[in-house]
Amino acid sequence: MTAQHPSPLPRFSGHAAPYGGGDPYADYRTADFPFADLTDLADRRLGAGVVAANDEFFAQRENLLLPERPLFDPEHFGHKGKIMDGWETRRRRGPSAEQPWPADEDHDWALIRLGAPGVVRGIVVDTAHFRGNHPQAVSVEGASVSGSPAPEELLSAGVRWTTLLPRTPVGGHAANGFAVSVGRRFTHLRLSQHPDGGIARLRVYGDVVPDPGWLDALGTFDVVALENGGRVEDASDRFYSPAANTIRPDRSRKMDDGWETRRRRDRGHDWIRYRLTGQARIRALEIDTAYLKGNSAGWASVSVRDAEGGAGGDDGWREILPRTRLQPDTGHRFVLPVPAIGTHARVDVFPDGGISRLRLFGSLTEQGSTALADRHRELDG
Repeated sequence: MTAQHPSPLPRFSGHAAPYGGGDPYADYRTADFPFADLTDLADRRLGAGVVAANDEFFAQRENLLLPERPLFDPEHFGHKGKIMDGWETRRRRGPSAEQPWPADEDHDWALIRLGAPGVVRGIVVDTAHFRGNHPQAVSVEGASVSGSPAPEELLSAGVRWTTLLPRTPVGGHAANGFAVSVGRRFTHLRLSQHPDGGIARLRVYGDVVPDPGWLDALGTFDVVALENGGRVEDASDRFYSPAANTIRPDRSRKMDDGWETRRRRDRGHDWIRYRLTGQARIRALEIDTAYLKGNSAGWASVSVRDAEGGAGGDDGWREILPRTRLQPDTGHRFVLPVPAIGTHARVDVFPDGGISRLRLFGSLTEQGSTALADRHRELDG
């Protein structure tokens, strides 16, 4: 049997054609990246931020982490020039008329605090709408620093930076994706563009690795939440919105901030399967249908499975909330009569529709807490 090797990611290079009118995304270069279903560790909705940049003359650094895709207005100019939806620096120059070109080591940088520390599996440097003013190349480094360090602390000699993406050419008006294979936990990134230019968005996909000390101090927390290391493993339908929306922080603020399926025309039902922070003892749960009014799920049930306890496979599922009627645009709270132990959870909705959030409140078992602490220690290098 021949070994299967993953296909190399598509690489884009060079300038894009000047904007010629019409849909600005018509000639946008992109691809389906295998890591894009993982959590965006740099999602501002998880608490990520761009804490510093050496230059943001044309467009501010904070645009890098906006969750929406970049917009382009060909008529939008200001006193400094064209206003872009991204981070854009001024043009670098050499030291003299005889040497007007920037030196090979010249570059601009931005420091990013990840919203959820974790292992980075893939990075997308999106240069949408930067057609002739994108950087020639980019590089990304990662560091693990406890607490809430100031920019000068991150830039001090005592911080160890690890290369996640070496200096690599990128294309203009393109989603430039790169797989990362450094198996360590990071809290901050340093994005560099060589020698200058503009980047619209930065996406950092990976696995959340929460701080076990913090979770132990909390005691009871949401064991399926993204910021605590929960994740969606699979879902029956992602037609209107991602299933991962259901475990984001805070309440939904609009309809597409939750999970909504297409209308079923058969006798089936829809579902989402989750991996929890670790083996946990669940005591209460919440199903929220906020902003889903004429399209919320009619009924829902919740089941758990304990993969660590030997109950694997589909036969290991145990229902902890029987099929229950849901109301539109409403938070539904349930206290379990007996705590349920599991490593995985599944919500089933009948027959279709959507929910905005799922919360599973509990605490890690001794086994779950030990496993998380061991993983944290191993990935902290």
